[in-house]
Amino acid sequence: MSSIIQLLPDHVANQIAAGEVVQRPASVVKELLENAVDAGATEIKLIIKDAGKTLVQVIDNGKGMSVTDSRLCFERHATSKIRHAEDLFSLHTKGFRGEALASIAAIAHVELKTKQDQDELGTHIIIEGSKFISQDVAVLPRGTSFSIKNLFFNIPARRNFLKSDTVEFRHIIDEFERVALAHANISFMLYHNGSEMFNLPGSNQRQRIVNVFGGRTNEKLVPVTESTEIVQIQGFVCKPEFAKKNRGEQFFFVNNRFIKSGYLHHAVMAAYEGLLKDGCQPGYFLYLDVPPNTIDINIHPTKTEIKFDDEHALYAILRSAIKHSLGQFNVAPVLDFDRDANLDTPYTYESKEAVMPTVEVNRNFNPFADEKPSRATSGSSGGFSPSQSFRKAEKAPVWESLYNGLSEAAEDIAVTEISFESEEVTGSLFNDSEVEQAVQKTYQIHKKYIVSPIKSGLVIIDQKRAHQRILYEQFLTNITVHHAASQQLLFPLMLYFNKTELDLVQEMRCALENTGFVFAGFNEDHVVVSGLPVNVAESEVSILLEELINDLQQEVPDSSFSQTDSIAKSMARSLAIKTGIALSEKEQENMVNSLFACKEPGVSPFNKPTFITVSVEDLDKRFAI
Repeated sequence: MSSIIQLLPDHVANQIAAGEVVQRPASVVKELLENAVDAGATEIKLIIKDAGKTLVQVIDNGKGMSVTDSRLCFERHATSKIRHAEDLFSLHTKGFRGEALASIAAIAHVELKTKQDQDELGTHIIIEGSKFISQDVAVLPRGTSFSIKNLFFNIPARRNFLKSDTVEFRHIIDEFERVALAHANISFMLYHNGSEMFNLPGSNQRQRIVNVFGGRTNEKLVPVTESTEIVQIQGFVCKPEFAKKNRGEQFFFVNNRFIKSGYLHHAVMAAYEGLLKDGCQPGYFLYLDVPPNTIDINIHPTKTEIKFDDEHALYAILRSAIKHSLGQFNVAPVLDFDRDANLDTPYTYESKEAVMPTVEVNRNFNPFADEKPSRATSGSSGGFSPSQSFRKAEKAPVWESLYNGLSEAAEDIAVTEISFESEEVTGSLFNDSEVEQAVQKTYQIHKKYIVSPIKSGLVIIDQKRAHQRILYEQFLTNITVHHAASQQLLFPLMLYFNKTELDLVQEMRCALENTGFVFAGFNEDHVVVSGLPVNVAESEVSILLEELINDLQQEVPDSSFSQTDSIAKSMARSLAIKTGIALSEKEQENMVNSLFACKEPGVSPFNKPTFITVSVEDLDKRFAI
């Protein structure tokens, strides 16, 4: 019997490996940017077309590769950073697996141009689907240029699983920001479809954060510094008043490598205990330097999760360092028994006596007395005569004269000639059953539920979910029909966002304007809002847009309909009446009537029941026990 186990061909094995290394164009961007950083580049340029589906190109001015290295870099498990197994526990570089470029070359058209500084000529290699097409000598500048074209061209099933260009480009920006924040001394540039998205010059950590997330970020940052034998911590945390509902601006870097750690995030949240509102998340940019032999990087395929030897000590040091910084910069309340010198009495006033204020009152003043002419200065040519400056009191009508003859005029009016409108009810707009139902009242229980009697028993409505359903259908109708009322603001609002958030707001602009928003302008780091929907308060605009951006980033809708649906859901959730708000009787009745006028009154926009009914038979059974 012949054997059934056989070795896979190299091109098939590379395609399988590519499924682990390359999930989307952002994975290619991450690998190429990290290789450029390891090459010692001081300037890195990233060029994207069609969200990376057509082209991902990374150009750097690093040390380049020789002819042999440029060919070997596309072989599996070929790397310049690992020689022995022990080297895995003393890593100081990014890429070390040695299979990223081989996996990328198996599923795309790759063009490599590289040249070392001491060489006169460089190397130009073209690979298509793991097949070497050409290798030539070319005149090139110092450094390396990788061009990845037509990603997943030979695996159409994987290409069909890619999301829309907007979603894929959002993932590329995330990877770009992580590498750029980890290496502030390197200059980074990002171009998408010919337009410049980022131009980040080499700077320090604080300036790099401000350049990435906007100029208003500088006032949010509180520096954190701590140095111990276990870890050295540097970076910044955001002030509690700038906390957001989403977890966008949260970055951990361990040895200049971006990581995700729920354990360390819990340490940061513990440091902010008592300073944040419920559901809010603080922003932080924390750089941790630990000995390489105390961490294990190779526990996750994407290398975004690592294992620490002493997590408990790291947790305690990080929490105390953040608490110390928040207290040191007067962000957190502290007990201070020092006397404030500014409250002391100045030396020049110590010998002076306090002067009590006096009030002079003219006891003979009568506001109802007739005005009399004052004595005029005689003999002066510029003075006024009494006849010029005052009129006689009898010429001015006194208030009693307004009522003279009023009684005689009232007697002349014939009361019988006055006709009144008939108050007789000639008909009813409603039938007897509707009138009877209108008389019945609604009741609110615990400021959460609305109880309304019906013919078969009673209905109990969740006021929050019911209002969400009402607002959801209103917003969905306004966006679809392109008609909504708007209230103009006397003073326009300026809302500040980073570039990623601004792109999302511009993408949603048409749908938001259909709900009632009016945008006066878009700038590099802020949006000017001059009009709001009728049911949106001015103080809620910033929170509403932040929650809307967060929802879109989490749900990443692909089509325009799903984006419209997400906008309507997010706005309904943000503006709906919360639990604990008392409603008047008219508001309760309006809520009930509006709910049952909806197309789907039974469920909220998030598929949760809005009301339940309790029949009389159910009540009878409960009392029959």
